[in-house]
Amino acid sequence: MAAPVDDRQIYPPSLSGKGSGFAAGGSVLDHAFGKGDPYTLGVEEEYMLLDSETFDLVQHIDTVLEAIAGHELESRVNPELMQSVLEIATPVCRTPAEVDRELRQLRGYVTGIAREQSLRVGSAGTHPFSLFERQRITARDRYRHLVDQMQYIARRELIFGLHVHVAVDDPEKAIQVVNGLLAHLPQLLALSASSPFWRGEPTGLASSRQMVFAAFPRSGPPPRFRDYADYAEVVGQLEKTGCIADYTHIWWDIRLHPRLGTVEIRICDAVTRVEDAVALAAFCQSLVKLYCESYEAGEAIPSYHRILTTENKWLAARYGLEAPVMDLATGRRNRVPVAQLVRRTLRDVEPHARELGCEAELEGIRAILSRGNGADRQLRVFNANRDIVEVARELADATEVAATSTAAA
Repeated sequence: MAAPVDDRQIYPPSLSGKGSGFAAGGSVLDHAFGKGDPYTLGVEEEYMLLDSETFDLVQHIDTVLEAIAGHELESRVNPELMQSVLEIATPVCRTPAEVDRELRQLRGYVTGIAREQSLRVGSAGTHPFSLFERQRITARDRYRHLVDQMQYIARRELIFGLHVHVAVDDPEKAIQVVNGLLAHLPQLLALSASSPFWRGEPTGLASSRQMVFAAFPRSGPPPRFRDYADYAEVVGQLEKTGCIADYTHIWWDIRLHPRLGTVEIRICDAVTRVEDAVALAAFCQSLVKLYCESYEAGEAIPSYHRILTTENKWLAARYGLEAPVMDLATGRRNRVPVAQLVRRTLRDVEPHARELGCEAELEGIRAILSRGNGADRQLRVFNANRDIVEVARELADATEVAATSTAAA
């Protein structure tokens, strides 16, 4: 059983094999919404462990964990499903500026440890050419059970994500925030898309990661819930029938994390540049504040049919920032570039960003729109020489440069 929630603890926690710490049954699901300050942030990133010469994935998570044992950052570095994946988690941060500082420290630390072990670290939604068949599963009960239950679906999950938690002070408000964020899934995905390759081949997709993860049960956009009791009843039914051990086995693109009192945005590919991760955290924080204040003012949260929001998400995964999506807010006949909707959303959230003190970090979203996302960058490298190993090398170089440039200053 997990310890009681303490906002001094880090979040998000890794998938440690423990239950959620909260029992669900009927319409009751304990939560920590309102037990900490609203709009605080927690960010986790999943990194690739790479051979320093071939840039293929290597099964050396245990080597890294042994090397960091006893260090003050040990609790922030965790294993994941496969032994070639390393997860880092920030402590609770009040601002994206704090997220920037923490991510740079953590990236700098793990890339330094990796170098000492003749390894490299890379960040992107998929590895450009490594094969899932060659990956070993981490020796933890949770992962063994996951593979036993899902078989091929779990073994194929060689993907890497960026997750952003934003604290909300009321469970009913949190439900409506998630409902409001559904329309923004294509924007978040297009901005973060960084997985154009799978098994050594360009897929024609900006986010191959989304297509791989879509095979998981309880994934994709969440359903719209009427209220927290409606959500708790669904989770309770899944738990009491043994379909899931606890709500952390629900892997929606956005989900509530009741034990932490947060809305967790999970749609994003892992991004290579640390400044992009920080910009996305600022974007998420500002959006959550926008919808919290809309709820508090008694305003209706926009609602769109799941088929429409899912179609827009698919278009973002396929085309990235060039995606021609439906403008659901206006209902116009012609589709528009998703980047146009991002710019409109930026105008909507700018007052909230000012109040949060994250205007500078939010500008990073405009930088992504200007230079392209991670998928665009990888394809430019690949198209120069048609060298897939060069793509993986560039990922490692860019991940480390982003981490060490400020840490060394």
